[in-house]
Amino acid sequence: MNKLIAFWNILAKDMRTYYLKPPNVSWGIIFPLAWTAMFFIRSGSGLESIPQLLPGVVAISILFGTTSMLAVTVTFEKKNRSFERLLLAPMSFELLMLAKTSGAIFFGVCNAFVPVIMALFLTDLAGIAWAQFIPAVILIAVASTFQGLFIAVAVSEVFEAQTFSNFFRFPMIFLCGLFFPIERLPALLQPVSYVLPLTYGADVLHGAVHGGHILPWYLDLPVLGLFCAVLFWASLRNIRRRWIA
Repeated sequence: MNKLIAFWNILAKDMRTYYLKPPNVSWGIIFPLAWTAMFFIRSGSGLESIPQLLPGVVAISILFGTTSMLAVTVTFEKKNRSFERLLLAPMSFELLMLAKTSGAIFFGVCNAFVPVIMALFLTDLAGIAWAQFIPAVILIAVASTFQGLFIAVAVSEVFEAQTFSNFFRFPMIFLCGLFFPIERLPALLQPVSYVLPLTYGADVLHGAVHGGHILPWYLDLPVLGLFCAVLFWASLRNIRRRWIA
C-alpha cells in the first residue's frame, strides 16, 4: 500500500508541476493538430489519403510529445536536486522511475488521439482495428518515453536534451516507414529501420488503420515490448552510474 501511495503521489506531483500546466496542455493539443493539418493538406490527395497518413501522424505526435516532456521533467529534477529526495520514497528504484515516466506515457497517449479525433470529422474510421491500434499506441508511448529518459539522463540541461533528441527523432521519421514503405529505402538503410522501435509500432498502426503492414501484429507488439524493456533497463543503468554512484 505504501508503494502505491508513493507511486501515485510522485505521478500526481509531476502532473501538477509539469504536464497540466496551461502551456503544456495547449502545446499537447496544438502540436498534433499542426502535424495533422500539415500532412493532410500537403498530401494534396483529398480525404481518401487520410487513412494512409494517420498512422504516421499519430506516431510522430507520440514520439515528440513524450521525448520533449521527459527532457523537461527529468532534467529539472536532476538540476534542482529534487531527484535525491525521491530516492527516500518507500519503493524500489524501478517503481520510482516508472512513476516518474508514467506522466509522459499518459501525455503521449493523449497526444496520439488528437489527430484521430480530427480525422473522425474528415473521414470514416470505422475500419480501424482498435484491438491492435490501442496497444500499439500505448507501447509506442512507453518506448518513446524510455528513449527520452535514456537521452535526458546523459545531459544536464533541457536544451541539450532537446537537441540530442533530434538526432534520434528526425532520422526515425524517415527510416521507420511512417509515410513511405521501408522497401523503398536504399538497400543500405533498410536494415537500420529494423533496429528502431518505432518501425514496429508504425507497422502495427498501418496494419490497424488500412492493412498495409509488413510483419504480423503478433510479432510487432512483442518486439516493441522488448525494446521497451531494454530501453528502461539501459536508462536505469545510466541513472545508477551517473546520478547515484
